[in-house]
Amino acid sequence: MTNLLVPFALLMVAVGIAYVLFRAARAYFRFRGARLVTCPETRQPAAVALDVRQAARESIVGGPHFRLSECSRWPERQDCGQACLSQIEVAPEDCLVRNIVAKWYVGKKCVYCKKPIETVDDFGHHRPALLDAQRKTAEWNEIRPEKLPEVFASYLPVCWNCHIAETFRREHPDLVVDRPWRSQKGPAMSKDLKSI
Repeated sequence: MTNLLVPFALLMVAVGIAYVLFRAARAYFRFRGARLVTCPETRQPAAVALDVRQAARESIVGGPHFRLSECSRWPERQDCGQACLSQIEVAPEDCLVRNIVAKWYVGKKCVYCKKPIETVDDFGHHRPALLDAQRKTAEWNEIRPEKLPEVFASYLPVCWNCHIAETFRREHPDLVVDRPWRSQKGPAMSKDLKSI
């Protein structure tokens, strides 16, 4: 009987450790990432990040108590009461920057090629971009998160392919040759982006 008890006890310990690690890892990955909140003091957007290590530790024994590890208003206002945390507690997924960006691109088409922008890849290489009034494109992750609401109000969506092409065109104009596009049925048509 004791021969079976030791392996069973080791199995139970291993299951317990795996469960604890699973809860901590789930909390870490769920709460990481930049978030956009409205600062209670200024009523302006602020980019914040949660202390995910603390959240992961606390989730092992219960629910995490959020605390900020970064804020776009720091270090000047580092001693604030962190009242913005209530916004994250109410809707932790809705204030994630990558989710806000993904929602903005839903249903939008590239201003150049008119193809729908299907995915917003936060970790990959094909991030969609934005076109400013000076006709310069930039990937959305190159813009400070607290500036995104302002940018979304005035910039236009650009797919990754067109962003790369326009960046090359802007940086190497001497290497670009525009050729008229020919339809199979009609005469040659030149690419006219002045109406954009």
